[in-house]
Amino acid sequence: MSRLAEIEALLFIAGEEGLSLREMAEVLDLPLTGLNQSLEKLAVKYQADEDSSLALLESSNRYRLVTKDTHADLLRKYSRTPINQTMSRALLETLSIVAYKQPITRIEVDEIRGVNSSAALTKLLAFDLLKDVGRKEVIGRPRLYATTDYFLDFIGINHLEELPEISEHDLQQEESQLFIEKTDTTAENPEELAKKIED
Repeated sequence: MSRLAEIEALLFIAGEEGLSLREMAEVLDLPLTGLNQSLEKLAVKYQADEDSSLALLESSNRYRLVTKDTHADLLRKYSRTPINQTMSRALLETLSIVAYKQPITRIEVDEIRGVNSSAALTKLLAFDLLKDVGRKEVIGRPRLYATTDYFLDFIGINHLEELPEISEHDLQQEESQLFIEKTDTTAENPEELAKKIED
């Protein structure tokens, strides 16, 4: 595997959080100078490749993979449609954890779910069910996530206080399904919103 492919794989797995130079250098066992050069090559590669939708973004001293601006309209169109489709277990688990524990970081979501939640968080951000509300003041300053106003509309409530009460034990149960897909827009209770999600 080439060095650029290794960097790409790491950034893909890191998702929305991205990685700092030091984090990548430690995993790849590379000096910072060499890593900087590889990142520059990767950025140029994406920019020159019209058949690739990816770009390399650096912000707040972290690097992440993003889609090129030219695909913005397509992705906006996509983000408006999936709410009418069945949401996966991973999305609903992630959404429920953020709803009850917000503001919360990806690492904290991962600890509750037991798996990496980067992909789920990225999709929920695209669906406008979650939003980035800043950074937690700890080492690494990870992003904090919270639900949006559209999330309230999606599950049919007016305030977060209307969420069904659950225990910490319930929230951490792998089979817990706190939200179900919305199929009845007239429902008054989140528990009446529709059928259970499919595995």
